[in-house]
Amino acid sequence: MKILLIAGGWSTERDVSLSSARNIRRALEHLGHEVTFLDLLDGYAALIQLAKECDFAFIGLHGSPGEDGLVQAALDRVGCPYQGSGPAASFLALNKAASKAIFQDAGIRTPRWELWPLPPRNAKIGLRYPVFVKPNMGGSSLGMSLVEREVDLLQALEKVGALGEEALVEASIPGVEVTCGILGESPLPLIMIRPKHGAAYFDFQNKYDEDGAEEICPAPVDDALAEEVQAMTLAAHRALGCRGYSRGDFMVSADGKPYLLEMNTLPGMTATSLLPRSARTAGLEFDQLIAELIRLGLER
Repeated sequence: MKILLIAGGWSTERDVSLSSARNIRRALEHLGHEVTFLDLLDGYAALIQLAKECDFAFIGLHGSPGEDGLVQAALDRVGCPYQGSGPAASFLALNKAASKAIFQDAGIRTPRWELWPLPPRNAKIGLRYPVFVKPNMGGSSLGMSLVEREVDLLQALEKVGALGEEALVEASIPGVEVTCGILGESPLPLIMIRPKHGAAYFDFQNKYDEDGAEEICPAPVDDALAEEVQAMTLAAHRALGCRGYSRGDFMVSADGKPYLLEMNTLPGMTATSLLPRSARTAGLEFDQLIAELIRLGLER
């Protein structure tokens, strides 16, 4: 097939997207496809025409545009199939406040949170410290801060504001981090994440350095907890209207309760990314994973 590989863009996650795209392109070529690469940063105007000329689009974007549903809406407009979720689910998942409201409505446990859409004047929150402050529509832990004292809250909010984002303030859940992928309608094996380099949480360096974090798959947790996390991930996937694949990130508290932090509709596909690692444990090498995502996209 002629496949349009869309990556790059102009979000803070541009470099992650380009790294994912290199892996995806190799896999597509190994599978025998003809690949046209489009970096949205300097080729956005060509998107519609190139999509008309191709049989399928593989979206390797992270952040906005891409995870916000804009590219998916354009592809739908010209009838070009693609992997993963459609515009509505993509936008709802990327917007942390919107997705958390949906999780709560669906009875899915998530940490308490507050949305700060405006520049703060007197920063007072109704949550107990410590809290995480993060961009409401960002990813890869960029712009995130762990705030342990009220005196440091304003600086963390301003850090997010400097990125042009509204801030999400979220209660910290002490415990261990696990992640669960969905492929089709089936949960993948859990991964447990143990940050290195003295990091207090799974930050950008831990996520993308080759030796940045210890990622254990399958996660060393009991079957009951694994099944609960998998069920919560699939419930969130369906509640948001996701298709094809997604990944849920969780904190498991000291008393063994999993809390869903967020869902990702375009999980990373770099050499150190989580969903490909989980798929490999389930028996799918990277090229096979890409082939399955294409099959699911065409099936939809």
